[in-house]
Amino acid sequence: MAYNSQKELKLFYSIGEVAEMFDVPESLLRYWEKVFPSISPKKAGRGIRQYKKEDIENIRIIYHLVKEKGMTLAGAKAVLQKNKTGVVQSAEVIDRLKSIREELVKMRDELNQIT
Repeated sequence: MAYNSQKELKLFYSIGEVAEMFDVPESLLRYWEKVFPSISPKKAGRGIRQYKKEDIENIRIIYHLVKEKGMTLAGAKAVLQKNKTGVVQSAEVIDRLKSIREELVKMRDELNQIT
């Protein structure tokens, strides 16, 4: 997953920072704002978006459904309306499993260098 969940969260993030976290274009984030009301960054002067931790978590869930599971936006929206808690738990488990896998691959590579 492109999302870097290890990055320390600050109070607000720019659209560029959030786009980089998920490795998606800024235009995609602006489009998702229109489709998913749960993404509602604060707009500062000159329309500059300021994303809070909650916005980033909502984007992470949408990213999981659309980019990783291959759902349509309409499908993702329907699933979130029906069972957001289940989707969040599923995404968290998958994130943990990916993290464990990365650690195991790293350990294997280090062991291969020793032998």
